[in-house]
Amino acid sequence: MIKGQDLSFWDNPPWGDGKQKYRLGLTPISEDNWLNRKIGGSLHKHKKQLLDNKYHDVIAVTSSSSEAQNILKEHFKIEKRQYPDLIADMSLLIQDDLCLIRSNGDQELLAASVCSPSYWNVQSKIGKPLTEIHGPVSTLNEKIGDRISTFIRQSPLMRPFARQNWLIHGDTNRFYLSEEELPKTNPSEWFIRSEKETLCRFHEDYSLFTINVLFQPLNLIHEHGEQKQNLIKSLSGFDEAEISYFGGAKKIESLLKYLSG
Repeated sequence: MIKGQDLSFWDNPPWGDGKQKYRLGLTPISEDNWLNRKIGGSLHKHKKQLLDNKYHDVIAVTSSSSEAQNILKEHFKIEKRQYPDLIADMSLLIQDDLCLIRSNGDQELLAASVCSPSYWNVQSKIGKPLTEIHGPVSTLNEKIGDRISTFIRQSPLMRPFARQNWLIHGDTNRFYLSEEELPKTNPSEWFIRSEKETLCRFHEDYSLFTINVLFQPLNLIHEHGEQKQNLIKSLSGFDEAEISYFGGAKKIESLLKYLSG
């Protein structure tokens, strides 16, 4: 089994019916299922190595984030502090990466621990409003940017929601601060990178966005005909900004050729 593999993935893959790449897709979940993903040995090792050796590549905080971090700490059982920032210690207790966001105003990113980034660098995002964070993928703001902002601002307290995002990578490397080059291997050796995300307004002023990265071998898609057709539909409908963010036209072309073959 691939480390970080989700056995229920094919029941409801993140591209849905293939109609669009960007959708809110937020589904309410119980509070018990919000921060319940206990971290395993290999992922704990991955995070610990980054925190010990590349701390500022994965941890970023603003000077005004102390209150938010201290309030969030109430939802974690931290027995011993190891790092300068609470969010680093909290991130070692759960599979997910953690992003603290102000719920109102510009909804800026206040603090984050991101040990499994997919084409983004937390240091370049910290302190910025969500609209600017999503700026590199222009159509994301155009399609759902306003709805994301409204949802965060109006979300009921302590009512977590879940959704899935996805990309396709050439390997199971978790740590991509920037886009990878076009994989030189055949797409049969590539992997679907599924990002299970949650969003919860845990305080009147603060929300927590979490990201849990899981992998599936792309070649398993041939066992799921309907899901394969929906993926083809989704990839074929990408606009230019989505194609660029996903890895470029050549990557999309290679995927479509493989899936249709």
